[in-house]
Amino acid sequence: MPLEEYRAKRDFVRSPEPEGDRASEAPRFVVQEHDATHLHFDFRLTLDGVLKSWAVPKGVPEEPKVKRLAVQVEDHPLEYATFEGTIPKGEYGGGTVKIWDQGTFLLKERTADKFVVELQGRKLKGPYALVRFKGKEQNGKNWLIMKL
Repeated sequence: MPLEEYRAKRDFVRSPEPEGDRASEAPRFVVQEHDATHLHFDFRLTLDGVLKSWAVPKGVPEEPKVKRLAVQVEDHPLEYATFEGTIPKGEYGGGTVKIWDQGTFLLKERTADKFVVELQGRKLKGPYALVRFKGKEQNGKNWLIMKL
């Protein structure tokens, strides 16, 4: 099940986060400002019937050629693309979630280690790449995100 890891980390009786039941959706992206243990931004793309998700500690770059760490996290349900609210303290991801930007995207390239997308958001526009770090010590979860 694609959302098994996501659901296992949450108590939906206590948290207002969506459980997820939509099957598919047009290509869209969302960047959520997440003020949890540390303020960070979550970059999400609708792919394979879920939101593929990365935590970006310093925010998605708005200038070309600036590279930022993006740590891949568990897939989220499509409904999370519109989620804003407060996850209770003590729950996984406890803190405030706000939409920072959202829009559509065109998938230009996709391999196991690279995504290239053309974003059309309110703030983020143009080509972006996500490139996976090489090396076993990274567990495959560390990527770079950059505006091309």
